Amino acid sequence: MTDTPVFGITGWKNSGKTRLMASLVREFTARGLKVSTVKHAHHNFDIDHPETDSYRHREAGACEVALVSGRRWALMHELRDENEPPLPEILARLAPCDLILIEGYKRESHFKIEARRLETADRGALAPADPGILAVASDHELPDETLPVFHLDDIPALADFIQQTLKLKGRAL
Repeated sequence: MTDTPVFGITGWKNSGKTRLMASLVREFTARGLKVSTVKHAHHNFDIDHPETDSYRHREAGACEVALVSGRRWALMHELRDENEPPLPEILARLAPCDLILIEGYKRESHFKIEARRLETADRGALAPADPGILAVASDHELPDETLPVFHLDDIPALADFIQQTLKLKGRAL
């Protein structure tokens, strides 16, 4: 995959994954780590709009378009007739960092925390079928859960768990 440690946040739609990811990025950044993220989207998405030059470039047939400014850059790759690239290929494209957090990709084998919210409880737990899920972050009690359970908002404890699991350097808060 990559030499950079990776850890995932998985769960059903509306389970709190994105909020948890953003909170963990803030926490690890405060701990002095350089963090990158990968988000898997199951639907057709676009970060570009018809009024922009870069959109026109893609629509004209460019397979990749780089947008560069003095503050940031982005690279868009049109798959056209290609298959979605596997996660290891995406990870290999990322610049060096201390930690990569992955949102989604529930079928991949990397270590993960499953996010659960009461409103999505009827979808069922993912952990029983995924040995990569090492803990659960939940907004409600889970008395029968055999994995470690953290409150969805206990970001320092979740970050400590990830940091200890991956044996990451950096200061604990």
